[in-house]
Amino acid sequence: MSPPLPVIWHDLECGAYDADLEVWRALAGVAAGPVLDVGAGTGRVALDLARRGHEVLALDRDPVLLAALERRANGLPVEIACADATAFDLGRDFPLAIVPMQTAQILGGARARAAFLACLRAHVRAGGHACLAIADTREAVTDELSEPPLPDLREIDGVVYASRPVAVVDEGEAVRIERLREIVDAGGGRTVLENVVRLDVLAPETLEAEGAAAGFRVLPRLEVPENDEYLGSTVVMLGG
Repeated sequence: MSPPLPVIWHDLECGAYDADLEVWRALAGVAAGPVLDVGAGTGRVALDLARRGHEVLALDRDPVLLAALERRANGLPVEIACADATAFDLGRDFPLAIVPMQTAQILGGARARAAFLACLRAHVRAGGHACLAIADTREAVTDELSEPPLPDLREIDGVVYASRPVAVVDEGEAVRIERLREIVDAGGGRTVLENVVRLDVLAPETLEAEGAAAGFRVLPRLEVPENDEYLGSTVVMLGG
C-alpha cells in the first residue's frame, strides 16, 4: 500500500537533506536527557537521533506525517505529539529542543514566532538549549528559474512522483517558493499540482532578540554549510 500523498511529498522534498545531521547529533550527544524535535515531519532528524540511542519527542501539527513517523520508529525511543508549534503544552521540559530545516520561518511572522518562542521557553529546562536553524532564503531569489533543477523523483508501486522548484520570489517580509508536483500513474496518466511555501525573511539577530524577549539567553551560533543542492543555514543557539 502506497503512503499517503502528504508523506510522499514530504519525504521527496525534505527527506534526503542530511547536511545538518552532524550538528543535531553533536548537540544531542552532550544533552543530558531527551530531545524535543519541533517540526519533526516524517522523522528525518528524530529517527536519526533515536537510532543513535537518544530519546526523542517528535512534535508536528500534521497527524498524517506523525503517523508515518510512528510506524517507522518501530521500537525506537520516539514519542510523538500532534500540536501547533505556536500553542503546545507537553507538561514537561527538555535539556535540548531542536528546530531544524527553517521550521521557525514557516510560522507566519513575528507574532506567531513570539507565541512559538514562549512555548519553547516553557519546555527548555534551566541550563538547557533551544537550537533553531534558519536560512537566508533571499540568496536563492529569482522571479523565474531559467534552468530549473532536475526534479526530485520517486517511484512507488509503479507510480512516479516528481517535484521541482520553478520560482523563488521575494515578497518583502517573506520569500515564496513555488513547486510543481507531478504524478504519472502506471498507465501514463499525468496529474500536475502546484505547491507554494512561504518562508519568513528572518535574520539571526532578529531571532536572537526575539528569543531574549521570550526569556532565553543568546549563545554563540553554529553553522550548517551549503552544498551543491541546498543553501547553508545558521543555527541560532538560545539558552534556558
